[in-house]
Amino acid sequence: MNDYDQTNRRLVNNSFGMNKFLTKTYGWMALSVLISGIVSYLVGSVYHTTLALVPSIVGIVIWLVLAYATSKVAMNNSTLGFIMFIAFSALTGGLYSYIFLAYSATVITQAFLTATVDFAVMSFIGITTKRSLDKIGTQATGALIALIIVSIINAFLRVPFFSFVISVIAVIIFTILIAYDSQKIKELYNEHGSEVSENGLAINGAMALYLDFINLFLQLLSIFGGNDRD
Repeated sequence: MNDYDQTNRRLVNNSFGMNKFLTKTYGWMALSVLISGIVSYLVGSVYHTTLALVPSIVGIVIWLVLAYATSKVAMNNSTLGFIMFIAFSALTGGLYSYIFLAYSATVITQAFLTATVDFAVMSFIGITTKRSLDKIGTQATGALIALIIVSIINAFLRVPFFSFVISVIAVIIFTILIAYDSQKIKELYNEHGSEVSENGLAINGAMALYLDFINLFLQLLSIFGGNDRD
C-alpha cells in the first residue's frame, strides 16, 4: 500500500513539474511574441520607419549571433539567458517592422490569428500525441534547408508565383515543426529536467517555438498580403 502511494505521489509530482515547465516555456514564448509585436508596431507604425540596407544586414548578423549565444548561455546562466532572449525578441521586432509599412492592418491581423490557431493546435498535438514525430520532424528540417536555398535563388529571379509556392510550402514545414518541437521540448524535460537548469531548458524551448511561430506568421503574411503591399 505504501509503495502504491509513493508511486502515485511520484506520478503527481512529475505531472505537476511537467505542467509547470510547459506553462513557463509557452508563457515566455508568448511574452517574446508580445515584445516583438510592440517593438515592430512602434518602429513601423508609430514612427513610420524601418532599417536601411546596411543596418538591416548588421542587425541580421547580430540576430543570428544572439540567437546562438542565447541558447548556450541559458543553460549556464538562466537569468542572463532570459535577458538575452528578451533582447533577441525586441531585435526581431525591429528587423520586421517593415510589415506595418508594407501590409494593411487587416492582412496583419488575419495572418496573426491564423498563425495563432495553427500554433495552438499543433502544439497540443505535439504535447499529447503518443506517436514519435522524430521522422517527420527530421524530414521537415531537411525540407526547410532546401527551401532556404531555393528562396535565396528566387531572391535574384524575383518570380512572384514561385514566391507564393515557397510560402505555401514553408507554412506546411513550420506547421510540422511546431508539433515536432513541442514534443521534443517535453521529451527533453523528461530526460534531462533533473540534470540541467529547468529555466535554461524553458528558454531554449521558448526560443524554438518563437522562431516557429514568427516564421509561420511571416509566410502567412506573404500569402494573405498578395497585392496588398503599398
